Amino acid sequence: MGGLKRASAAIVGVAESDLGHVADGLSVIDLMAQGVQRALDDCGLRLKDIDGVFSATTQSRLSVLALCEYLGIDPPFLGSTIVGGSSFEYHVAHAMGAIEQGLCSAAVIAYGSTQRSVGRKQASVREINPYESPFNPFMPSSAYALAASRHMHEFGTTREQLAAVAVAAREWALLNPAAWEKKPLTLEEVLASRMVSYPFTVRDCCLVTDGGGAVIITSAERARSLKKKPAYVLGCGQSTTHASISSMPDLTITGALASGKAAYEMAKLGPGEVDAFELYDAFTINTILFLEDLGLCKKGEGGAFVAGGRIGPKGTLAVNTNGGGLSYCHPGMYGLFLLIEAVRQLRGECGLRQVKDCDVALAHGNGGVLSSQATVILGSGATL
Repeated sequence: MGGLKRASAAIVGVAESDLGHVADGLSVIDLMAQGVQRALDDCGLRLKDIDGVFSATTQSRLSVLALCEYLGIDPPFLGSTIVGGSSFEYHVAHAMGAIEQGLCSAAVIAYGSTQRSVGRKQASVREINPYESPFNPFMPSSAYALAASRHMHEFGTTREQLAAVAVAAREWALLNPAAWEKKPLTLEEVLASRMVSYPFTVRDCCLVTDGGGAVIITSAERARSLKKKPAYVLGCGQSTTHASISSMPDLTITGALASGKAAYEMAKLGPGEVDAFELYDAFTINTILFLEDLGLCKKGEGGAFVAGGRIGPKGTLAVNTNGGGLSYCHPGMYGLFLLIEAVRQLRGECGLRQVKDCDVALAHGNGGVLSSQATVILGSGATL
């Protein structure tokens, strides 16, 4: 992302819509609009200030048009890149570029999903893949299970180490009032749960919830005059390696390697300078893969790295501090919630789960079946 200027833009407003199992009759556009209004309230801007709109969802083919119609606005700049759950990290880079070029001055990025209410089959149409569908995989779980199985084969990663990711996420979730899961979870319970697609039990897999939200991004200059502390966009990076899991070049190496490198370079920071990591944990293997590819440990050492509570609230590395997609919420595409939590950590708004002296937070989005990766590094005023 050599064309973007470090810290030229900042996220100034963040909000979730209703989460969990939302009221009957609410649409995905209702949830997006709810998130937009709450994010505007969060930063003190008004709808008339918004001149850029970005959105993505599996449940509305032309979601950005539907959202503008719903809000009654005609913004000069629209973005509807959809590359799965990482779309919103892509949107941050696109919005930042648009703001730098004067194409818009304040942009909102929105998401909504009612997949729990309407059922996953209605929320996301399953595409036929002539090379994979004949094997009848349970997607996307079986795709991620392939990556986990390969990691176990190549590096000796264990099911217990995968389970440690789920346990840490649950420990964080218990500190988050908005989290779906409210009960403690042990390694033994993860391992003994119903098998979904080997080596994953149901506790290795993300939640199925409704939900949505929005983030608002504007120029760094304007951000300083608004009511909350800005979260400056220090670095962005993106990478795609495949669409179908059967075309992934190496099941143990993700595009996070390239997206992270680009984001670190733009931010002029290294992994050791990040205080909180918000990583897209659709499955327990994700967290391990991304910790490796984002430079926290060597390739193959992620399983040992997460063992013993290291990434939980009492550990040495703050990872998925809201409880993640495994225990907080996962409405189909989770990338927007990574940004919301990263901003709240930088502002010091997280109560019992607050990371001490948090000045740099990384949000890493993942889309498809480990297909699209996007990294956003955010910083407080102290990083300028």
